[in-house]
Amino acid sequence: MASPDFEHLRRVATAVRRSVISAIHHAGAGHVGGPLSATDLLTVLYFHELRIDPADPSWSDRDRFIFSKGHSSIALYATLAERGYFPTDELLTFDQSGSRLQGHPDMLVTPGVDMSTGSLGQGLSPGLGMALAARLAGKDYRTYVMIGDGEAQEGQIWEASMVAARYGLDNLCAIVDWNGLQQYGWAESGEQPEDRMNPLVDPAGKWRAFGWHVVELDGHDLPAIVAALDEARSTTGRPTMLIAHTVKGKGVSFMEGDYLWHAKPITDEECELALAELAS
Repeated sequence: MASPDFEHLRRVATAVRRSVISAIHHAGAGHVGGPLSATDLLTVLYFHELRIDPADPSWSDRDRFIFSKGHSSIALYATLAERGYFPTDELLTFDQSGSRLQGHPDMLVTPGVDMSTGSLGQGLSPGLGMALAARLAGKDYRTYVMIGDGEAQEGQIWEASMVAARYGLDNLCAIVDWNGLQQYGWAESGEQPEDRMNPLVDPAGKWRAFGWHVVELDGHDLPAIVAALDEARSTTGRPTMLIAHTVKGKGVSFMEGDYLWHAKPITDEECELALAELAS
């Protein structure tokens, strides 16, 4: 695998974030915070890690990727567009009737989407199925699944985690976009941000107890993401879970760490401010 060009990856991540803001502003609706927190992870996956061919999205030996947190689809679409799966201009059709870029990814219409997602908690199960299929077919492709930290509360995630560990699927790598917030925050003892916390305590310990190899990392540190994916690829005998600590709304100061930006229309003024920040 070629050495990563981190400056190029940073430029791509900025372009993806700008596309996320522009598309949601144009649509007048959409999720914002989660797409921005996942952008750096998606950038490294699609521009360094995944063995893929945008000219042949159905290539049988490609690596598979499932974006289980499907409500953040605009981040996936913007990344796919930057990677060449379809024109970036098409991003302005996001969430419109007849568009290939719906609010949740649809594998039947959108190039580069390996699994339709939307109902949270369901993406890891087909991921382990794909990984098991590769083993049974003697294929060397790898499968990657990204889930959200709120989604990690779903029981199906843990059922899939048990099965993946049971079969020692070392060709499966899951990533948690751990931005510390969900739609209404993590209400603990009060209404201030400092009083909010994720109820899933010690995620690393939990996945280790389920038999996974676990790596914790800064999900916005590009070299750390590359190193974690390298470690996942070299791990044998068990699946790997990357717990990527991220910031909801990353890259736009007035959105960062604010759960109110989970899903919110972007005004003309806010769009202008956000794009100006992302140009610097």
